[in-house]
Amino acid sequence: MIRHSVIFKLKHPRGSKEEALFLERARRLSGIPGVQKFECLKQVNPKNKFDFGISMEFENEILYQQYNSHPDHVYFVQQYWLNEVDDFLEIDFSL
Repeated sequence: MIRHSVIFKLKHPRGSKEEALFLERARRLSGIPGVQKFECLKQVNPKNKFDFGISMEFENEILYQQYNSHPDHVYFVQQYWLNEVDDFLEIDFSL
């Protein structure tokens, strides 16, 4: 089992229409085959520079790699993530 998490800060102002649209698009990634326990989270700790987190699990490495190369994920990264995310941290844990 793999837990894939990205913790990030957007370029958009907090509470903006652009922020809401980005998060809506990110939630669509939950429909990619193999994704389990998808969560889109808002940071509440003021000591942390990141504002949001996305977490999901995969049964195995093969499903995780299929997710990474899935056309919907690739499109999301190229069209939205690279243009709208200011900073991020990616963490992949083996469970």
